[in-house]
Amino acid sequence: MTQANNPLHGIKLETIVTSLVEKYGWEELASRINIQCFKDNPSVKSTLKFLRKTPWARDKVEYLYRKANKLPLPPPKEDSRGSFSAKSRPAKANAAKPAVNKVVSTKASSETASTEPVNANIWGTSSN
Repeated sequence: MTQANNPLHGIKLETIVTSLVEKYGWEELASRINIQCFKDNPSVKSTLKFLRKTPWARDKVEYLYRKANKLPLPPPKEDSRGSFSAKSRPAKANAAKPAVNKVVSTKASSETASTEPVNANIWGTSSN
């Protein structure tokens, strides 16, 4: 059995969408998952057509269904744009650290620039 560990095995996509619509309604689904088929003239038929063609959207809908029904959640994976889900992204505070280090390293390099050649600590001095 290749589907033994898949909690969604045997559950039709139509059943998943119908269940979510009954539980949340179209407006709440649109706020939870930003997909146009939930916002503009929503129907089960048009949603199914879109989800069958769009893997990233289907993954989000299946994830919400699993979460709503307390089924085991899949591990985070890389999406089609090359980024990971929002929960696994590093904090934005880490992005500010290189700017601080850059200022410090610029100051340190300006002090040593007058006495040593550029990158002398990496390549060694020219006198060797």
